[in-house]
Amino acid sequence: MCGIAGYSIDDRSDIDRTLAAQALLAGIAERGADAVGYAFRERSGGLIVRKHRAGASAVLDNVDVPSGTGQVLVHVRDYTKGHPRIEANNHPIRHGAVVGIHNGIIVNDEEIFIRRGFERAEPEMTVDSEAIFALVDERPGDIRVLEELRGAMATAWLDERDPATLHLARGVGRPLWLGSGRRELFFASTRSALELVERTLRVSLRLSELRQGRAIGAVDGRIASRVSFTPDLGYREQNILPPVRAPHEGVSCLARLVAISAAA
Repeated sequence: MCGIAGYSIDDRSDIDRTLAAQALLAGIAERGADAVGYAFRERSGGLIVRKHRAGASAVLDNVDVPSGTGQVLVHVRDYTKGHPRIEANNHPIRHGAVVGIHNGIIVNDEEIFIRRGFERAEPEMTVDSEAIFALVDERPGDIRVLEELRGAMATAWLDERDPATLHLARGVGRPLWLGSGRRELFFASTRSALELVERTLRVSLRLSELRQGRAIGAVDGRIASRVSFTPDLGYREQNILPPVRAPHEGVSCLARLVAISAAA
C-alpha cells in the first residue's frame, strides 16, 4: 500500500513549492517506508527525479523544489513487486519520456511487456508499475490504453513531450483525492494529506475524490481535461493490506513539518 501525492501550480501562485511538497510527503509518509522519492519539471521542460531507499523522514528536510516549479510528484513505497534495492524499481519511475508514480498492483505487467514488445527501462527492473508508464509512453494522450491493465491503480505521471500537463488516473481499489485552490491543484492518496496541506500552507482547498475510471489532465493548477475509461472492475485482491504501513514515519514527519513550516 503505497502513497502518492503531488501538484500542478500556476506561475502566479505564491505558494512555497518546497514546503508544499514537504507537506504532501509528510501527509502520506505513514503509507510506506521501503523507499521515498519525488520528481519535478524544470522550467526547461526536463524532468528531475530524486529517490532514496528509506522512509520519508530520511529526506523530508532535504526536499528541494525550485521556486516557480509548476508540477511535482511525490511517492512513498511499501513494495509488493520489484525489490527496492534496485533503485529503478522505486518511484518515481521513468520509462521513455514519462515519469510516473503508482499506488496499487498490476498483475498482468509481464504479459503487457511481452505482448507489446516493450523493453524494461533498465535491465534489472521487475516493478509492475512500469507497465502503466510504458503504455502511456507509447500512446501519449490515449487514456484508453489503461484499459489493458489488470489490477488496482491510482496513478500520476508527467510527460516530457507535454510540458504543460500533469496527468492523473484512478482505476479500482485505490483512493485518489483532489484539492483545488485559486491557482493550485493538489492530489494525494488521502483526504487527510490534503487537509495537512491546507493547515501548513494556510490555503483553502475544495476537496473531492476522483471517481473510478476517470482520468484528468491538470494545466497551471486547473483541470483542463476529463476522460473516462473502463478499469478492471472484476479485479479482487487476495490479501488486502492496511493503508497505514509505517506509523512511525507519519509521526516523525508530522513533528518535523511543524518545525519546518515555523521556520519558513
